[in-house]
Amino acid sequence: MSAIRFEPTKQYYATTTLVVGYALCSSLLAVINKFAITKFNYPGLLTALQYITSALGVWGWGKFGFLHHDPFKLDIANKFLPAAVVFYLAIFTNTNLLRHANVDTFIVFRSLTPLLVALADTIFRREPCPSKLTFMSLLIILGGAVGYVATDSAFTLTAYSWAFAYLATITTEMVYIKHMVMNLGLNTWGFVLYNNLLSLMMAPIFWVLTGEYNEVFAALVANGGNWFEPVAFTAVSLSCLFGLLISFFGFAARKAVSATAFTVTGVVNKFLTVMINVLIWDKHATPIGLVCLLFTLSGGVLYQQSVTRPPPHDSTESKQTGDVSDNDDHEDNQDKKMPGKHASI
Repeated sequence: MSAIRFEPTKQYYATTTLVVGYALCSSLLAVINKFAITKFNYPGLLTALQYITSALGVWGWGKFGFLHHDPFKLDIANKFLPAAVVFYLAIFTNTNLLRHANVDTFIVFRSLTPLLVALADTIFRREPCPSKLTFMSLLIILGGAVGYVATDSAFTLTAYSWAFAYLATITTEMVYIKHMVMNLGLNTWGFVLYNNLLSLMMAPIFWVLTGEYNEVFAALVANGGNWFEPVAFTAVSLSCLFGLLISFFGFAARKAVSATAFTVTGVVNKFLTVMINVLIWDKHATPIGLVCLLFTLSGGVLYQQSVTRPPPHDSTESKQTGDVSDNDDHEDNQDKKMPGKHASI
């Protein structure tokens, strides 16, 4: 009897570990990325380091048999390239947004993505109009976002230019990649590997176009060729590590729990991010701005409730796993796009 009891207990702790790991990584990632870009003010180089970490992590885990990923092939890479370009732009604008704005501004614009995705699906993909509950939740999100922008004392044209650029690219990424890349037949880890390898290949182009390489060389000369600064090294290392960990915990937790449980975890993560951001430093919104932010997140909760389908009573475990992927595409695509979620937007 003791052997029979052991397996469910072991499974319970394994599932709990995955969910807690995902919650910690997801809620801390935006704050850690803000910390990293504050201490290491080179967004192109920072994201390149994150791409290397994620690509090597997937390759290494595959070598040791912890996961299976599709092999890298040039013909598939050519077909995947447009999606990788959109992905790179989403990460690039994301990092620059965190460079010029606080985490709360990032969360507000991230929360606006369901509204634009719903509009894009209806206009371009001829999908049915959102239900009344979904439409009401989207209006709540929009109202909270407008209120936040109107009361943002730290408003700058540069920060909000990056914010709108991020919103445009991440919306394009959600609509385009979901329905184009999946036709290539890549598995989840193959998707992560192709995204990060191709993005890494594009990084030097953006270093030249943005002139960031000049800033890096100037900093090296000013520091006498000394690359190592303990605080910056720690910040960048944490950003790369958490980006890689969220790839693992995000995909593993999605398979381990139901769609509803995973959705609730994703919503809670946003509130945890706001709370952590307020507690650890002063780089956050005003009290009125925080109220508007919570209003936006509440609209997000209502939106998730309106689009999450309850699983059929006679569904098998394999069907439930499929439903999890379908229901949580909007939530996890963004997580996968923060530099490590490559599965870290």
